[in-house]
Amino acid sequence: MKLALPARAKLNLDLAVLNRRADGMHELRTHMESIDLHDLLEAETADETSLSVTGIDVPAAAANTVLLAQAALENTVGRRLPAKFTLHKRIPPGSGLGGASSDAAATLRALVSIHCLDVDLRQVAPTVGADVAFFVRGGSALIEGAGERMTAVAATGGWFALAWPGIELSTAAVYRAWDEVRGEGANQLRRAAGHVDKRIDEFAARLGPGWQMTGSGSAFFRHCAQREEAVSATSRLECWTTVSQAVGAWA
Repeated sequence: MKLALPARAKLNLDLAVLNRRADGMHELRTHMESIDLHDLLEAETADETSLSVTGIDVPAAAANTVLLAQAALENTVGRRLPAKFTLHKRIPPGSGLGGASSDAAATLRALVSIHCLDVDLRQVAPTVGADVAFFVRGGSALIEGAGERMTAVAATGGWFALAWPGIELSTAAVYRAWDEVRGEGANQLRRAAGHVDKRIDEFAARLGPGWQMTGSGSAFFRHCAQREEAVSATSRLECWTTVSQAVGAWA
């Protein structure tokens, strides 16, 4: 059996960091929105597991989220789940758009399908990564805690202009910086991202008003009423850009 699944990106429409827990995780409150920008994961049954990656350059560690998700599901069901994976990368790495987490969730969904499993992926996903549980279902949600509490909410209309400066930020490094500098505004990790890499501050200044960082960075977005407005917002930018819109839940 073979199938292909889109692993969709996400935006954090807002992001408040409430505190740092004793276990080192951070308590958040954020509205996440799935968008139609996506990686594509192909999976088929095989005698041995293999993984190939094409498309936008991606660190080996990020591609390994596919194998980490597979290992977590194998541990849950107590047997091997070999598969041939091909991952076509379109979501920039280290951008705060959730590519690695979405790839992991797509892997879980694909393995359940090709191996005919009866598993509650909401229980498996958090063992792979904090955002993976959101991507099992997608859509629009209020995320609280360390990612474990999700409440579905209405989708945001309109379009999104996206811009990425080609800078890969470590999520862990940005949260460590937040411990030092804290934050404010719509995305309370924005100051911390600039503390990790001053080029984020420079990029934000070039973009001008109306743009907001997503997640721990380094991509920014601008919400627009019409597609033409989003296209115009990216037309003069000398960096990676695209135009996207929200998509509903898939599970």
